[in-house]
Amino acid sequence: MTVVRIPPTLREETGGQAALQARGETVRELLDDLTGRFPALRERIYANGDLARFVNVYVEGEDVRTREGLNTSVDDDSTVILLPAMAGGEAPLAAPSSGWRASLAIRLKRPVDAIGELRNAR
Repeated sequence: MTVVRIPPTLREETGGQAALQARGETVRELLDDLTGRFPALRERIYANGDLARFVNVYVEGEDVRTREGLNTSVDDDSTVILLPAMAGGEAPLAAPSSGWRASLAIRLKRPVDAIGELRNAR
């Protein structure tokens, strides 16, 4: 059986397990095996019957999108990693009224710049 590593962001769907054994000769078969046992996982990794755009799958450290996608073959001793991409961003801040709140509106580009801006905000 192949070991599939589950990141912390998906462990709720797998009962807290960090690694699972799965059966299959391709990534698709492995994921079908897992999602058959953990149906909530299917909703998190698939979109319109295909791997969701933000979910990366690695077989022995290589992204399957650079190979045959879900049809990438796997060996019994392979390690497969599911890794949803983490997105981030900056929420717009309300304009501060005065005083110490002004420091909240400073965008931190580099620590040195931020220190200078904090000093000037006083």
